[in-house]
Amino acid sequence: MDDVVLRGPLIADGTGRPAYRADVAIKDGVISSIGQGATGTRTIDADGLVLAPGFIDMHSHSDLRILAEPDHLAKVSQGVTTEVLGQDGLSYAPVNDEVLATLRGQLAGWNDDPPGFDWNWRSVGQYLDRLDQGIAVNAAYLVPQGTLRMLAVGWEDRPATDAEMLVMKNKLAKSLVEGAFGMSSGLTYTPGMYADTSELVQLCEVVGNYGGFYSPHHRSYGAGALEAYAEMVDVSRRSGCPLHLAHATMNFPVNEGRAPELLALLDDAIADGADISLDTYPYLPGATYLSALLPSWATEGGPDSALARLSDVDTRERIREEIEEIGSDGCHGVPVDWDSIEINGVRNEHNAHLVGTSVLQSAARLGRNPADLYFDVLVDERLGTSCLMHVGHEENVQAIMKHPAHTGGSDGLLVGDRPHPRAWGTFPRYFARYVRELGVLSLEECVEHLTGRAAKRLRLTDRGLVREGFAADLVLFDASTIADTATFDQPRQQAAGIPYVFCNGVTVIDDGTATGALPGHSLRSRA
Repeated sequence: MDDVVLRGPLIADGTGRPAYRADVAIKDGVISSIGQGATGTRTIDADGLVLAPGFIDMHSHSDLRILAEPDHLAKVSQGVTTEVLGQDGLSYAPVNDEVLATLRGQLAGWNDDPPGFDWNWRSVGQYLDRLDQGIAVNAAYLVPQGTLRMLAVGWEDRPATDAEMLVMKNKLAKSLVEGAFGMSSGLTYTPGMYADTSELVQLCEVVGNYGGFYSPHHRSYGAGALEAYAEMVDVSRRSGCPLHLAHATMNFPVNEGRAPELLALLDDAIADGADISLDTYPYLPGATYLSALLPSWATEGGPDSALARLSDVDTRERIREEIEEIGSDGCHGVPVDWDSIEINGVRNEHNAHLVGTSVLQSAARLGRNPADLYFDVLVDERLGTSCLMHVGHEENVQAIMKHPAHTGGSDGLLVGDRPHPRAWGTFPRYFARYVRELGVLSLEECVEHLTGRAAKRLRLTDRGLVREGFAADLVLFDASTIADTATFDQPRQQAAGIPYVFCNGVTVIDDGTATGALPGHSLRSRA
């Protein structure tokens, strides 16, 4: 007898082929049969529901929250059963004590710095072991290139020496052998952005040799976006490493309506033999930490050096001029529009009044200059502040999500007073807005984008499809009611229309309620 039988769902199996009806049985964590007549210890009437593989979040920032809050309601409640961590070139493994201490402060706006948290790992393998102590979903990991550079080069804006390159290559190779699926970069974040193209090519040669892929947040989503995408394609071609473009979009006023130019660039490369995929989230605003807008030279030397510059009157004026008038590399080469920058998370309670409004609005209310308010907040918060950037374009979002290399990623931050709702709503929003409301994708296409196609990029041979013998990572949803309920004002809201989610055959959402079960574990590459 099977453990669970799902009776009569419409199966969208992750391949994109037309959906069909059949019973699905689960036993010992895998899909034991697809057909009719199975009997189980438990039978769920799934008539009227769609059965899909569990969604794969190709771009997640849950690196700490998945450990601090392992029931992980934000993700399991929207049907996610696997997520990819270690994004944007900055995460917590591999590290030494000094680098970890720096990262804890630098990334507080992304992940918080939980008091009393046990930082009992240093290597990628040890971090993956920590995940295996109990989490609600499966997790894969990318080696963060910026963290590698901290270990080998520090915070200096210069090319790596041959000896430093060897250190980075060896740590990268060791991390891949320990189970990482590839490498990420954050090329608008320091110190990763200090790497030139040649340095990235050398690292990607290692990644490609170990069967991994490269997932860059490239150098610009604004004024130099197409050139930045072209550089990443060049890195992939020269290194022979597969390329997965993180949160691939065209933002800021300068790029309105220019998604077809990006897609033409990618199509030409794919036709020429390049192995390229990408992920997006179905929202217009982006999110990051507030200090990301600073020019790279202003953060050289690390957070303490950046804070010292922000406290110097003359240096502060130089930074202001670059941010407001020229367009800093941290702000994608575009002069900042303070009305598009919304503070959404602070560490100090006395700054809570700034949350939920733009820097321009807060400055006007307080009778302050926007740049001075921005600088003062960074200093007072010691850079640990997060923000929303209202810089996206709907036509670009829709054009890119239709591309055959597209997958889904939330890019969701789970901390802050008002985190971006994509952390709770990305996957149901695809179905509610872009399948049911707008018809941009069919049901089967959307499921394929969010499951089978992502699993193919990760080279998972036992997940991402509804297929006998595959892991029972599954989601049952009502195609007529599935919807994101998370909003910018109320971002921590459970999705509607998703009554059941299974991870490794264990029910993590049961009749719409989280069970608290922790059946997930680390996924490890076969490098």
